[in-house]
Amino acid sequence: MASIVARKSQEKLADSLFKKTHFCKQEVLNLLSMFSEEVKPKDKMDRTSFREILRTRFSMTDDMLMDRVYRAFDKDTDSFIKMEDWIVGLSVFLRGTLEEKTKFCFEVYDLNGDNYISKEEIMQLLKNTIIKQPTEEDPDEGIRELGEIIIKTMDGDHDGKLSYSDFKTAVEGDHLLLEAFGQCLPTEEDTDKFIDELKDDKEKQGKGPSSYKPKNEKK
Repeated sequence: MASIVARKSQEKLADSLFKKTHFCKQEVLNLLSMFSEEVKPKDKMDRTSFREILRTRFSMTDDMLMDRVYRAFDKDTDSFIKMEDWIVGLSVFLRGTLEEKTKFCFEVYDLNGDNYISKEEIMQLLKNTIIKQPTEEDPDEGIRELGEIIIKTMDGDHDGKLSYSDFKTAVEGDHLLLEAFGQCLPTEEDTDKFIDELKDDKEKQGKGPSSYKPKNEKK
C-alpha cells in the first residue's frame, strides 16, 4: 500500500516537473527513481552523496566548485537537495539553454553571493583550476596576470568586477567563456552517458521504460 501511495506521489510530482523542465515525463520519472535509489532510506540528498555523483558521473574534481554546484542546486538553502531541487537543477545542468547555463555558472562563480564576480573571487577560482608547474618561480603572478586579462576582456562597464550583465554579454560573444573560471557543467559525453544510464535495452530501442539501477547495485 505504501509503495502505491509513493508511486502515485511521484506521478503527481512528475506531472508538475516535466512542464517546467527540459525533460519529458518519463525522463522525470526515471530521474526520480534514480534519486530515490541514491538517497534511500532517506528522502533527500546530502552534500557528500551529491559530490560523489559529480565526481563519478560528471568527471568533476574541484572541491570548491563541486560545493558551489551543490549550493546552486539547493534552491531553498536548507543544505539538502530534495526531489524537486534534483530535477530542476539537472534540467539546467544537462539540457539548459545558453541563458539558463549562463545564470547557473554565474551563480557558481559568485562565491560570496553579492551578484558580482570580483577580482579576488576570480583569483581564488583560477588558483584551483590552473595546474601549477613545478618550474614556476611565482605561479600566483601568472594567475594574477591571467585574471587581469580576463577582467579586461569581460568587464564591459570597466568597474573592476563582473556583473551578471558583463558575464552574459561576454558569454554571448564567445561561448567558451561560459566556464572561464573552472568546470561547473558536464561535458557532452558525460551528459549523454548519464541520460543513457536511465534506460534499459528496451528503452534504448524505443520499446518502453524501466527503472534506474545505481552503479553499485547488481542487476
